[in-house]
Amino acid sequence: MKKLLYFALALSLMLGTAHTAQSAKIGLMGPMTGSWASEGAEMKQVVDLLAEELNAKGGVLGAKIEVVSEDDGGDPRTAALAAQRLATQGITAVIGTYGSAVTEATQNIYNEAKIIQIANGSTAIRLSEKGLKYFFRTCPRDDEQAKVAAKTIEKLGVKKLAILHDNSTYAKGLADETKTLLEGNKDLQIVFFDALTPKEQDYTAILTKLKETKPDLVFFTGYYGEAGLLLKQKKEMNWAVPFMGGDATNNPDLVKIAGSDAAAGFYFVSAPLPKDLPTEEAKAFLAAFNKKYGHPPNSIYPVLAGDGFRVVTYAMEQTKSTDPDKIAAYLHNELKDFPGLTGKISFNDKGDRVGEVYRVYKVNTEGQFILEP
Repeated sequence: MKKLLYFALALSLMLGTAHTAQSAKIGLMGPMTGSWASEGAEMKQVVDLLAEELNAKGGVLGAKIEVVSEDDGGDPRTAALAAQRLATQGITAVIGTYGSAVTEATQNIYNEAKIIQIANGSTAIRLSEKGLKYFFRTCPRDDEQAKVAAKTIEKLGVKKLAILHDNSTYAKGLADETKTLLEGNKDLQIVFFDALTPKEQDYTAILTKLKETKPDLVFFTGYYGEAGLLLKQKKEMNWAVPFMGGDATNNPDLVKIAGSDAAAGFYFVSAPLPKDLPTEEAKAFLAAFNKKYGHPPNSIYPVLAGDGFRVVTYAMEQTKSTDPDKIAAYLHNELKDFPGLTGKISFNDKGDRVGEVYRVYKVNTEGQFILEP
């Protein structure tokens, strides 16, 4: 009986090894449900398409790529559970996720499991200040975003500025960074700095407080759902003050929520939209995406997730390994100017993307996002 048990165990291990040789697993964690579901759905479309294209060319290291997806719901607690599930699936790396607070809830889980994590929309500074060996991101940091935001505010000739955030890791961090940069400007006064409560349906009370300070511009550093409601409700109040947002307001749903009339004139700072990506790699990918799904990507963050998938599979090929230590070392020290969909990609020793990425957009009267010169 014991011999039979040992034989069965050995056979199962052999079969498991054979299965591993036939496929390599990459995790995808994104908000498939919840307030940011449009981002998560498109993240999955992008990564699935890239995996399909890569597998058609033979996969990686002779193995087909299998994408294992988990829904984080845009919620830190849900994300921690999703990360724990992914960590037991034999994945080499995980792509995602979108929100900074959501990513922060998963970082230690992946780091302790020695799983490469490449975030695509998590820009909070502190995420890469923890010395985590396996953490990377294809999106830039909020201190870089704050520099562009501050320059734009000054360029617009703002004298009285209101800054509104939502107390999230991302929004509060961007608000603080921008405030610090502008405090040295003697020609500009910050007349309001406070937070709203996210996911509410009525922001007239805080809009009324903002209006009383008579700002020339309101800089809202939160997400597109709240931004859309703010724009809609300030128009209903007949308050014509211009608003500006950070990169988390870069989503077509902003216009759907606000209405094109209310959204017109809204500025936001962001990585380039898919339609404005200049590289040949991006043009080829966008054509393939459009052919498969019948429309181009709506948001840049799923494309940044695609870049995460592309750099990690490239690193696997270059190191001829799925060893996380070898992949991390390669991404930190040897990957230089990789031709990403969103531009050249290199990482510093903290796992941050190197180089300037942010641009300024303005919403026109048709609700289109137009790149500012």
